[in-house]
Amino acid sequence: MKHRRDREGLVVGFKMSWEAGREEMASRSHCKFWLPKKNRFCANSPLLNSTFCGNHTQRSDAKWILCPIDPSHSVLDENLESHLSRCPFLKQAQSLSCQTFYQKGINAGREDNDDDDDDEGGEGEEEGDEHKIAPKDSTFTSEMKRNAVYALSVPQFCELIAKIKTLHASICNCIPHSYRIPEACSIWTNRQVDKKLPYQEKHVLQQASILGNLEEFGVFKKSCLSATSEHCDSNAESESDKDVSAVVEFGAGRGYLTQMLADCYGIKKVLLVERKSYKLKADRSLRQKESLVLERLRIDIEDLNLNAVESLRGVGYVAIGKHLCGPATDMTLRCCVRPQTHEDAATQSQSSCYLRGLAIATCCHHLCQWKNYINKRYMSDLGFTKEDFHAISWFTSWAVDADHGSEFSVTDWSAQLEIMNEKKWLESDLSGVGDIVRNMEPIDRALLGYMCKDIIDAGRLKWVKAQRLKSELVKYVPFTISPENHLLVAAG
Repeated sequence: MKHRRDREGLVVGFKMSWEAGREEMASRSHCKFWLPKKNRFCANSPLLNSTFCGNHTQRSDAKWILCPIDPSHSVLDENLESHLSRCPFLKQAQSLSCQTFYQKGINAGREDNDDDDDDEGGEGEEEGDEHKIAPKDSTFTSEMKRNAVYALSVPQFCELIAKIKTLHASICNCIPHSYRIPEACSIWTNRQVDKKLPYQEKHVLQQASILGNLEEFGVFKKSCLSATSEHCDSNAESESDKDVSAVVEFGAGRGYLTQMLADCYGIKKVLLVERKSYKLKADRSLRQKESLVLERLRIDIEDLNLNAVESLRGVGYVAIGKHLCGPATDMTLRCCVRPQTHEDAATQSQSSCYLRGLAIATCCHHLCQWKNYINKRYMSDLGFTKEDFHAISWFTSWAVDADHGSEFSVTDWSAQLEIMNEKKWLESDLSGVGDIVRNMEPIDRALLGYMCKDIIDAGRLKWVKAQRLKSELVKYVPFTISPENHLLVAAG
């Protein structure tokens, strides 16, 4: 028994010393930053002469600026010159600058001037200028918008809310519901697709309704675009080919909206536009379709001259986009719906592509920027200033904060709006706008957010209609599927 106890003691002692050594080694080789959500320290290796890794080392008080090549990361001002020669995005930027369809800022809009009717539509480089990498224009962040709202006086804040309520009631009080699930998409809605493809029902229903609204709008023909139809009249088929020769998906991401489109409709040419690189893309599956020509452009919509894309010359196309965040919607509209002269109209079939239809699911209105917004004149005519637009776009974030279940069923706007009473804020003992916002009821915040989203999208709809396109703004899915449920659909 004595030998057994000694042996057990040695084992326990060895375990304790081993664990202590392991902890000491881990403390030396791992970053000391504690990750509360993961309930452990960061597993990255620390920098030389530091207890933290590069991600968690406290930044110097020196000036940090956005990288001019790609503003997704920042660099110390003093290190900028050396960074430009070794930035990992440099090669991609140089390659992009050589492309004929790259024209910096062509779809960006202008900060102070209303460019809604400009033929150029943006601030692109002059022909013959040497391309220079320049930083993206600074944006008005959500924090800046919030601070500007909190800086308002209580009467100013109440006046802005009252104006939003009044104008919403007069211009966009009723946006129709148009939840369309076409029969052509039944192979997806009935889960008959390849099991290797990712399947989430809420995304499938959104994608199907986007395509269903295009079909309902007459952009896609119901008769014989279904991929499941084996027999189709040849005359009808040639007519559909003439109507829609290609589809361009903006903000394509992994491309699964296009995957459904290719599976369910007879599209022969697809162009995916996306500025980021993604894993697990649908491209691999799409390229297996022998009848489909697929092209992916890694470029910001802001810099894309669609008429210069060689594969789209003289081609009629449909533009689609699921959840084009903030200004991406405005840039897409500029990219596709460019005002044309009579000379352009006469030569478009030979030299440039032309729009046959459009379906854009808008999203993330809180990211909208005054410079990029497509219809600044509309906002000005309503009496809103640039500062008001910043506030309105910030309010939209409240729309997705609320519970969109059974308790959030806004059917009678006029009755619900009586809940939001500005008079009680003026008579309250709250010290400022910040206190008012923090004490607002969730339903009040959500209603105001939805009203602001409606006003922003109504301006986009009005701009598209001014370009002589048949268009409509609809709620293409119920709140319960997605609170971001606005779809701008148009036909040329």
